[in-house]
Amino acid sequence: MLAALPGTRSLVSLMVRMNRDNTRSPARSVANQEFHQTDEQVNAAARTVTRALEDAGHRALNPSAGFPQEMERFPGRIRVVAHKTVAVAAGLGVMGLHRNVIHPRFGNFVLLATVLVDAPVSAYGQELDYSPCGDCKLCVAACPVGAIGKDGSFDALACTTHNYREFMSGFTDWAQTVADSEDAADFRSRVTDPENASMWQSLAFKPSYKSGYCVAVCPAGEDVLGPYLDDRRACLDTVLRPLQDKTETLYVLPGSPARRYAERRFPHKPTKEVSGGWRAPGKQHPNPSDRH
Repeated sequence: MLAALPGTRSLVSLMVRMNRDNTRSPARSVANQEFHQTDEQVNAAARTVTRALEDAGHRALNPSAGFPQEMERFPGRIRVVAHKTVAVAAGLGVMGLHRNVIHPRFGNFVLLATVLVDAPVSAYGQELDYSPCGDCKLCVAACPVGAIGKDGSFDALACTTHNYREFMSGFTDWAQTVADSEDAADFRSRVTDPENASMWQSLAFKPSYKSGYCVAVCPAGEDVLGPYLDDRRACLDTVLRPLQDKTETLYVLPGSPARRYAERRFPHKPTKEVSGGWRAPGKQHPNPSDRH
């Protein structure tokens, strides 16, 4: 962070709401569009604040809300600033069981940005003294690869391998498959037409998340909790179960706990073993909880 803006003295956390039903849709193209549109909004807001600070005579900088990041550091930590950590410190929310920030009112249907500034601010936020996370475990039930444990554990590699399939490491794995194939027929036997089309779409437009179901099902937050408390069965039937019932390929590392979990819990969802694109499995990997 200090390398990006030497002399940084304060961090300003910003938050923009997402549209809930878009984010919850089993049609992941709808959910991904919502993620990307909100990313653009929060980046634009952070840039506006940065410009105002510059006009006031301060040095300021707004790192990207998500991607792109500092890829020369990959597979180490590629972020410029940890937006979630800053937001929690500023009192905008608390990290939930699913490793997403939960705002007291808007829940986890938010994306974050941070502005670095070389001056103190007039008042600093304080961490919340309570957690909006209701410990409902819906995120545990929704995750198709078992990345979120009931005991609070989190398998970051399982999350990265599946949800981030069409980001950095998944693309590397796809490219390696192209290079390793003997000919076009061999390649087509390894990668399906829908997989190729999906990778092309991510490359041509913006990377697509394969699930993000933990965000979709979370009922925390004053604006979100009411319908869940009023009729939990209806919420389960309309939000959770369509994601659980969806037939989709789950990407897992060979012999991993994620594979065993997926095959046991979601037998109707085909599993596909992939390398994940890691050059040295078991070494340091990017953490999906640092995404926003």
